[in-house]
Amino acid sequence: MATLAQTEPSIVAPKITSTRLLSLDVFRGITIASMILVNDAGDWGHIYWPLGHAPWHGWTPTDLIFPFFLFIVGVSMVLSFNSRRARGATRGELMLHSLKRAAIIFGLGLFLALYPRFDFSIVRIPGVLQRIAVVYLLASAIVLYFGRKTRMAITAVLLLGYWAAMMLIPVPGYGAGVLSADGSLASYVDRLLLYNHLYVSHRFDPEGILSTFPAIATCLFGVFTGEWIRGKEPKQLVRGLLIGAVVGLALGKIWNIWFPINKNLWTSSYVLFCAGFAMAVFAVCYWLVDFKGWKRWAQPFVWFGVNPLAIFFLASWFGKATSVPWVGGIRIKSVVYGKVFANLFPSPYMNSLAFAVCFVLLFWFIAWALYQKKIFIRV
Repeated sequence: MATLAQTEPSIVAPKITSTRLLSLDVFRGITIASMILVNDAGDWGHIYWPLGHAPWHGWTPTDLIFPFFLFIVGVSMVLSFNSRRARGATRGELMLHSLKRAAIIFGLGLFLALYPRFDFSIVRIPGVLQRIAVVYLLASAIVLYFGRKTRMAITAVLLLGYWAAMMLIPVPGYGAGVLSADGSLASYVDRLLLYNHLYVSHRFDPEGILSTFPAIATCLFGVFTGEWIRGKEPKQLVRGLLIGAVVGLALGKIWNIWFPINKNLWTSSYVLFCAGFAMAVFAVCYWLVDFKGWKRWAQPFVWFGVNPLAIFFLASWFGKATSVPWVGGIRIKSVVYGKVFANLFPSPYMNSLAFAVCFVLLFWFIAWALYQKKIFIRV
């Protein structure tokens, strides 16, 4: 990653003509803060249900976080590409930049998976940053080399094709249409190609190969949103986003009847449902921050939002580093949690949450320090 000292993000006019939106930074910052919060519970045996993933089918607020980030990647991609093209960048240069960026993000994700043992024989190859990298690269290629109608057709094929494949292609020993951790087509493909390198050993991976394709559609919904908002008046923009939100949520819930909403499998219904939810949150952020001008409450999220991948990487690494045994088998997290948080409140759930909140606050301070120094780390 290269470190660049840049000027503070500009505050845009109500009409979307700028290449940067403060509300998008806020939305991104809320997402990153949420990622850190749900990834760093003090005691995984005691977490409130909204801060954990759904066991399988269904959803919780935590299940919205990752697709929100991919949706934001799509919106940001449009603004970034438009800005670079205005400065004379060619399509080939933009594609090369996307390739380099994806390679760095994938490498950072692989480093986190390898740390601290660096055992390539069993390392988990998929992961959150790895999926972001692959989705970003393929979505970039689709945006750069295909027109809007073709992109819409590709999105439809990704969603319908994934649904058809998951429901119609039989899995040896299970048959067709089995949507379990062991019996789904996505799990079978992961075992076939990445048997020893999965999140759940020899079974499945929530960021696996086949489920990455509908995740590309999540990013493309962000792209369509980013293209649509340009030049729109504030009320028209908010109204359009909210209509899109209702449509996405409704279609997702309807498709859920036949193809359940499932984050682990990244089902097509999940894509539509989360895209609708993302539009609603984006509409609220835009209305409050860019249109109404209520920015004070949002400033801490801006600190996260302008350095998202750097903060997420550092928080993920720090979380792992404090959880692995050091000299004498001591785990720093266990010591800190036991001495400071374990008996802080009568409820173990509150103690676990307090640790997670303090973890977020620690990286909020780091994000604030980077922002104050005007250091924005770009990949």
